[in-house]
Amino acid sequence: MTRKHGLKIVAIGGGSSYTPELVEGFIKRYDHLPVRELWLVDIPEGKEKLNIVGNLAKRMVNKAGLPIRIHLTLDRQQALQGADFVITQFRVGGLRARALDEKIPLRYGVIGQETNGPGGLFKGLRTIPVILDICKEMETLCPDAWLINFTNPAGMVTEAILRYSPLTKVAGLCNIPVGMKMSVAQMLQVEPERIHIDFAGLNHMVFGLNVYLDGQNITGQIIDRIAQGDTSGIRAKNIIDLGWEKEFIKALGILPCPYHRYYFQTEKMLAEEQEQARKTGTRAEVVQKVEAELFEKYKDPKLAAKPPELEQRGGAYYSDAACNLIDSIYHDRKDIQTVNVKNQGAIASIPHDSAVEINCVITASGPKPIAIGDLPIPVRGLVQQIKSFERVAAEAAVTGNYHTALLAMTINPLVPSDSAAKKILDEMLKAHQKYLPQFQQ
Repeated sequence: MTRKHGLKIVAIGGGSSYTPELVEGFIKRYDHLPVRELWLVDIPEGKEKLNIVGNLAKRMVNKAGLPIRIHLTLDRQQALQGADFVITQFRVGGLRARALDEKIPLRYGVIGQETNGPGGLFKGLRTIPVILDICKEMETLCPDAWLINFTNPAGMVTEAILRYSPLTKVAGLCNIPVGMKMSVAQMLQVEPERIHIDFAGLNHMVFGLNVYLDGQNITGQIIDRIAQGDTSGIRAKNIIDLGWEKEFIKALGILPCPYHRYYFQTEKMLAEEQEQARKTGTRAEVVQKVEAELFEKYKDPKLAAKPPELEQRGGAYYSDAACNLIDSIYHDRKDIQTVNVKNQGAIASIPHDSAVEINCVITASGPKPIAIGDLPIPVRGLVQQIKSFERVAAEAAVTGNYHTALLAMTINPLVPSDSAAKKILDEMLKAHQKYLPQFQQ
């Protein structure tokens, strides 16, 4: 890919509090990633935030002295025309919808979380129809563009795009694998470039099968550190860190991601969520306060850099993941990054045409998944169950079929029974009906 006059990049959900991360990433890489235009797109309800973030983005670019033109618009089709890369980072229904995703399941004694369990299902049901509309527009307006999806639940969304859209230039991204690699480097007090991890699984269900330092396998050493209580290598700001049972983590023998706590420590995580909801509110309510403070800072006309408080939002390494992928596709770097792509046989125990999160060689023609064979037996069944859930959930999002949605809810491992699934589904369908037109037919 070569663009004589630079790249046109579109960020849908441009009013996100994460956008300064993205802008900083492009500024840092401008000498080898020539972004000509960055279009920040949002919906009318997000106009105020778009203007606040957009003006900060312009100040950041001006401070850097770079000729990147920042465009702010509510016209998605205008923005998409002739784009080279399209980044999706939006939240249908905003943080208020996320708060419902977290609160309603808790009332039934079920984990309430934005990408796992009932919350993850409903975020997918709201998001997938919108993503597929964007894909249709891209077919016409920028057929050669790459779609880089950061919108959660990233695995389910990527699954839906691969299954229900003709787009082939698609990659889903998450900052969790990057964060795990950086955390292991911090644990060992070494430069991140010296660490390599063999990642494989699904989004928010990914495992580090092997950990290397300077090419030497140190997986056992890292597992021992975690068993001794050092969980810094698998933490995330938005997930309660309860540590791990020493015997369990040593028996597992591979590196779990922070989200595995919801599946391996369900009872304790549920109790913690219920307690936090009583004391300070759900995670969405906490984030609403963090965002309000961030946007007040963003308004400051003297601010021309990403504020450090943004890390409290949970978006660390977002720009590294997104910008590195774009840079590597643009330059055909053939480096290794962890991406959500079509499996194509890379994980033997997952269907060939399903989305997986796995290490890939990044080329000009896209990410090429690195085959790992089968997942270890102790985790294989859980990953397959979540993949079944994602497949059925994506179908429900596209068809608006109540029974398919009930099936998806019931087979999710965080939902204890079909009766609980039906009660939660019915209440959440009613709570989110504004954003679920496909179920109103």
